[in-house]
Amino acid sequence: MSLEVEEIPAPLKRYDSLFGNAEKVSHSKHHGSQVSWMRTLSFAFQSIGVIYGDIGTSPLYVYSSTFPNGIKNNDDLLGVLSLILYTLIIIPMLKYVFIVLYANDNGDGGTFALYSLISRYAKIRMIPDQQAEDAAVSNYHIEAPNSQLRRAQWVKQKLESSKAVKIVLFTLTILGTSMVIGDGTLTPAISVLSAVSGIREKAPSLTQTQVVLISVAILFMLFSVQRFGTDKVGYTFAPVISVWFILIAGIGLYNLVIHDIGVLRAFNPMYIVQYFKRNGKDGWVSLGGVVLCVTGTEGMFADLGHFNIRAIQLSFNGILFPSVALCYIGQAAYLRKFPNDVADTFYKSIPAPMFWPTFIVAILAAIIASQAMLSGAFAILSKALSLGCMPRVRVIHTSHKYEGQVYIPEVNFMMGLASIIVTIAFKTTTNIGNAYGICVVTTFSITTHLMTVVMLLIWKKHVIFIMLFYGVFGSIELIYLSSILSKFIEGGYLPFCFALVIMSLMATWHYVQVKRYWYELDHIVPISEMTTLLEQSDVRRIPGVGLLYTELVQGIPPVFPRLIKKIPSVHSIFMFMSIKHLPISRVVPAERFLFGQVGPREHRMFRCVARYGYSDKLEDPKEFAVFLVDRLKMFIQEESAFVKIKPENDDSSEDTEAQERPRRSTQTAVHSEEMVETRVSSHLGGIHFHVNQTVEEEKQLIDREVERGMVYLMGEANVTAKAKSSILKKIVVNYVYTFLRKNLTEGHKALAIPKDQLLKVGITYEI
Repeated sequence: MSLEVEEIPAPLKRYDSLFGNAEKVSHSKHHGSQVSWMRTLSFAFQSIGVIYGDIGTSPLYVYSSTFPNGIKNNDDLLGVLSLILYTLIIIPMLKYVFIVLYANDNGDGGTFALYSLISRYAKIRMIPDQQAEDAAVSNYHIEAPNSQLRRAQWVKQKLESSKAVKIVLFTLTILGTSMVIGDGTLTPAISVLSAVSGIREKAPSLTQTQVVLISVAILFMLFSVQRFGTDKVGYTFAPVISVWFILIAGIGLYNLVIHDIGVLRAFNPMYIVQYFKRNGKDGWVSLGGVVLCVTGTEGMFADLGHFNIRAIQLSFNGILFPSVALCYIGQAAYLRKFPNDVADTFYKSIPAPMFWPTFIVAILAAIIASQAMLSGAFAILSKALSLGCMPRVRVIHTSHKYEGQVYIPEVNFMMGLASIIVTIAFKTTTNIGNAYGICVVTTFSITTHLMTVVMLLIWKKHVIFIMLFYGVFGSIELIYLSSILSKFIEGGYLPFCFALVIMSLMATWHYVQVKRYWYELDHIVPISEMTTLLEQSDVRRIPGVGLLYTELVQGIPPVFPRLIKKIPSVHSIFMFMSIKHLPISRVVPAERFLFGQVGPREHRMFRCVARYGYSDKLEDPKEFAVFLVDRLKMFIQEESAFVKIKPENDDSSEDTEAQERPRRSTQTAVHSEEMVETRVSSHLGGIHFHVNQTVEEEKQLIDREVERGMVYLMGEANVTAKAKSSILKKIVVNYVYTFLRKNLTEGHKALAIPKDQLLKVGITYEI
């Protein structure tokens, strides 16, 4: 006799009593498209303080960086002004505000978000932890290519089949991350130094060394207060930056009217052509200074998660562009009369009564610009952790109100130290600008390349549109990059040194993590061997709940037999726990856990995969434990709905390996009181099942064992290169990786696991 109970598919409502409104998942087509206009205007105001500090303070140093040797021809000012205006129009406005912002990953932007978006549509990640159940998460949003779009399917196939392409995309992503760290290091140096330099207008006796020391003191304070967070960053900074924009726009308009209104001719792009004809190679080299007018542009995209597309479009086109453009126009008008003041254009062009108010606001604006870049760097690095290309360091969330406001102590120390060293070593904004420009343009170029893949694979745009995008923006950025590289010796080498060191460390960590994952995957313990271990006479089941952390999302890790060998006991309830980051920004808590039974049911052993997005915050250990136990009991309840009685003469048996796979991929989103409609395929014939009674007993057992204590077990893996490995591999694995593992925050601290509940098991892997 055979009895099957099948679940009739039905739309599942999502509830979650512990996490409030977890079921409210946005499915809007464009980020912010369904937000009210009042809310959008509020976002637009806040965005002024968060993302425009950097690009808004660029007028402090653009002209001095463009004309380091002075102005040779007054008409050159028209050519440079034209270049500045059209650079602002083409890169930030056209490329980012009207195109790139729409390539957000459920509202999150930045280089890392683009990589995650691509990795959802094509399996380009090198750690094989993808599961079919991941695609069922609400925020995944995959639209499969249809028959009319064979090109997208072809691109997907090429991305997945080529290891070289995967490595290139990964390299571009960590290069972009490295450049953002470089940007976060150089922005405070150049912004603060250029703002403080203005004091020499009123105190000419001050030497440049003294200006540098004042700047260093401000930088030291800036990095010291990072641990307190930027809790009210939007509302606190927005008024200051708004005042800054009003001041620079007003001063620009004043200079335009008073000195030379004729500079408005610069809106004619022919002046750009004449400028290059007149200056040749020198004109091309000067582009390295011009491009500094768009520093901080990537921040609009990287900080999109705090706001929405409409808010940024409104604030950029309505406030930032008019204010900054007027400032540059006014400075050009002033320099037409006083070309010898180009080394300190901004402060010399300020009307005397307005000097001190402008100077004070400039200092504040420079600090805010630095703070915004630091916050962005911390946020991007916290996302990079989910790629497995950084040690699992402790990420401190500094705000309960503003998502994404994080602080990483180790990174803050290294960036602060580097910023101070750069300020002392370079002393002038011109030399720092040479390094700064490379960070900016390299990030632009990386975004262009990743955006092209997004257009081919995900947006499925017409090939002509894609060619125009790549051709226009890619060629402009290439020209700027070639100009900046000409100043390699004059400071341009600095970001390459930063990037080389950071990328080497990130690539080393990721390489070993991938090798380690594959090693564990190749040495998984069969269910039969686990059962044999548990049935040995000297292995006891002890009270409590044991959580063994493992990177594997399937299979029993090789550290488990070693644990049994060293400590011949297993907790009454035992769980193989995996923390997994999906290539999406957030996973709603109601869909956090994925459970499966490991081995026979009487063993009470489970697998649990806790899934997070790259912007998600790990819960407090107590909160996590409560949520985990609640979902485990729900999983047992749901499992009881699947009953199968085999006929007596049926000799078939389930594959023991398949026992670990969840018979039902629970999304833990079904309310415990929600009834599951079932269809019985044959008559019960008077057979009674005591399923409910059994389930209640299991739940009570879990509650009792939780009260007796929860123990966290972690494998302390010592990874070494094989004896026959190359010298380079031995250096990378045995020295660089080991140094990072031993000197950065340990995994249990990153997961906030209490020390008195932690047990580590040592094991060595040879890769």
